[in-house]
Amino acid sequence: MYFLTVDCGTTNSRVYAVDESGKIYAKAKKKVGVRDTSMTGSRKCLEDGLRETVTRAIQESGIAPSEFRAILSSGMITSEIGLCELPHLMAPCSVSDLAQNIARVDDVHLSDYDIPVYFVRGIKNTMPDVVENPFALVGNLDFMRGEETQMAGLMAHSDFTLPATVVILSSHTKFTPINARGEILGSLTTASGQIRAAILAETFVGKSVEKRENLEEKPENYFDEGIVQEAAAWIKRGGIVRGMMFPRFLDVLLDTRWYERELFFDALIAAEDMLTIGQLDSFDAACKERFLFVGLPERCRLYEYIIRQNIPGAAVSSVTDADAIDQLSIDGILDIVKKAGIFHE
Repeated sequence: MYFLTVDCGTTNSRVYAVDESGKIYAKAKKKVGVRDTSMTGSRKCLEDGLRETVTRAIQESGIAPSEFRAILSSGMITSEIGLCELPHLMAPCSVSDLAQNIARVDDVHLSDYDIPVYFVRGIKNTMPDVVENPFALVGNLDFMRGEETQMAGLMAHSDFTLPATVVILSSHTKFTPINARGEILGSLTTASGQIRAAILAETFVGKSVEKRENLEEKPENYFDEGIVQEAAAWIKRGGIVRGMMFPRFLDVLLDTRWYERELFFDALIAAEDMLTIGQLDSFDAACKERFLFVGLPERCRLYEYIIRQNIPGAAVSSVTDADAIDQLSIDGILDIVKKAGIFHE
């Protein structure tokens, strides 16, 4: 039994040809996402790009199109700038809730073949029916589209212990607490990755923290606990806006190496990011007993160190292998559709 899974993001999309066990037969990706809809005002570019990518995955898999049971999609494809806007489910939300609310969409054509398309809904934080003061409430709100399948993938593995908070480190940082019953309690998202990229591209900080014309290479597995501790201390004293000046001072006024300044810069952002854990108590304090980071190895190592300094007794681990991260979404969406009964239709 074969499926095509589609992960549609902001700027990139990936399609996998898999069987019901999650074995991958082909992977196709394309630089197309909901950003194209936002920029052009039309969904045509996104739909055409996804259809092309799906077709390529089918061709490269060597599996006949008629053998694919369904196209399964999650992520930004269900947003207002995706192909079919579907309302978020309200947290707390279990994998069974996601399965019960999976949507078959017949007016979205992701292939040139007669393969049914199913979308997994995103999840939003609990909010009241009536909002009197939106500005007093807004800091408690959040939503996800796509990460819910990663959470389902983690929970499908017997070695994933609950309760826990999963921290996805990508263009955003997303803290997702899951309680002992396997319910996704909501999320807390920061724009850390995008802010880092913007600062490097649009300010003088980039010159002080990137290698550029520097001849000295960064030592292998470089990490300095003292530098990270100092960055975290400065964030507590002066905040991130003041802290963004410090790499420049370290470059111009003091004797430091570029990779030391880079680590200090990244630690400033990570320390600011980790202030978000203070909000986890509003979900379930037990979720602060265990943290799982998902992302690039260097970034996970930095965040792991900071969380251990902030919560010494917490159990901390990471998933850093790119293939393993991709597999989480595949395993998750397959578990959702299995619980939805699509395997047996």
